[in-house]
Amino acid sequence: MEQASLFPDPASSQKGTPSRATADAGEKGIAEPLASRLRPRTLDEFVGQEHLLGEGRLLRRCLEEDRVPSLILWGPPGSGKTTLASLIARRTRAHFVTLSAVAAGVADLRRVTEEARRLRQLRGQRTILFIDEIHRLNKAQQDAVLPSVEQGLLTLIGATTENPSFEVNAALLSRCRVFTLNPLSDEAILQLLRRALQDEERGLGRSHLESDDEALRQIARFANGDARTALNVLELAAAGAGATKGRITVETVSEAQQRRALLYDKGGDQHYDTISALHKAIRGSDPDASLYWLARMLEAGEDPLFIARRLIRIATEDVGLADPLALPLCVAAQQAVQFVGLPEADLALAEAVVYLASAPKSNALYVAYGRARDDVHQQRQEAVPLSLRNAPTTLMKQLGYGQEYKYAHDYYRQLEEESDDPSRPPAVQLQEYLPANLQGRRYYEPGLQGNEAGIRRWLERRRTSCAQDDQAAPATSSDTCSESSSSITGESHSSC
Repeated sequence: MEQASLFPDPASSQKGTPSRATADAGEKGIAEPLASRLRPRTLDEFVGQEHLLGEGRLLRRCLEEDRVPSLILWGPPGSGKTTLASLIARRTRAHFVTLSAVAAGVADLRRVTEEARRLRQLRGQRTILFIDEIHRLNKAQQDAVLPSVEQGLLTLIGATTENPSFEVNAALLSRCRVFTLNPLSDEAILQLLRRALQDEERGLGRSHLESDDEALRQIARFANGDARTALNVLELAAAGAGATKGRITVETVSEAQQRRALLYDKGGDQHYDTISALHKAIRGSDPDASLYWLARMLEAGEDPLFIARRLIRIATEDVGLADPLALPLCVAAQQAVQFVGLPEADLALAEAVVYLASAPKSNALYVAYGRARDDVHQQRQEAVPLSLRNAPTTLMKQLGYGQEYKYAHDYYRQLEEESDDPSRPPAVQLQEYLPANLQGRRYYEPGLQGNEAGIRRWLERRRTSCAQDDQAAPATSSDTCSESSSSITGESHSSC
């Protein structure tokens, strides 16, 4: 897939003079890795991605009919993005140009565009531009190729391991079809490994190696859906098979594998997808899955403070007051991470994760704050009631600041004997604390798990009570209750 100039230097084609391309090809053939040698040459040799290349699928029909549109191939390493591009290069009648986003600049993109324009004018031939690692192109580089793609002068094929929604300009992305490639299954990897052992032209068939089935399965598990990794391990294991009389064993594979490079990007999709999985596993009260996702992040080098911050959020969003100890425990885990550091702090995070997963769950605080926030932004912001204002000056007192405010402690002392739950204040609403236009609003609705069950019973009693104008002289007070309807809950309830 080397880029060929449309207008080569005549001196390079003199009779008897080997071209540089020929020399490079000879050198490449000597040291070419097994994964590169076995790259499929036809669609039938391509393994995996049946959802894209199966019989009758759109992408396969486009390839077979040589009418490939501008597209983005998005998938993990070793899933076949570059291989698919090479198949397009073999099948198409268009001029195929390959650029790497790591090395290409705006000048290279403009040169390809100009050559494509001249080629269309002289020969009526279209041009396909393949850009590997397209997410590495900056905004200026992507803008440079946009007009040519929009006009149809270039058919763009981009390959990326990053989410194109975030890494490719919206204007360019809207002109391309995104095809998602999945990690290869273990069975697909095994098919590639067996083909490599049998292929005498490009594989290891001439070495007449034998292999244990479990050894191949170990390679497939280790590869984690990456065909390139699997073939690289097989090639290294084959090189060391001489010590085992030409047989690839589990021991040979283990020696070739060394330590697996975990698929994780602290700034990309893996970062956000894995923390999302941890959050949802905790919310679903699954300690085992929660520990697994925690280990996935820590072993891949994730910042432990990032995990600790998310655990604190989970403690308030998904556990809340159902277990008030969840928040201080997570804060303690965060302090342990800062004080001790990894690897010792991994157990502090694990303790917090298991505690959260096994704790009673309630999102009542999350919902309640959202309701209050919506009212702040959507309802009229009335002035603070005079009874709730502080009155530090004489003028403020004359204006009525603080008048009719009921100091709760004076009333609670009189009501303590009537309370049936000493862990809560008396279930009496002394006065109205909301602005007039929001009186009767209910934001916090406790759940039925853990500590919130008790809060719920207390709050229901309190909400059904009426504030008393004068707790000291209840016989002379005239208490009236009015019915109002909450626009948040859609329920009618008493407010005083």
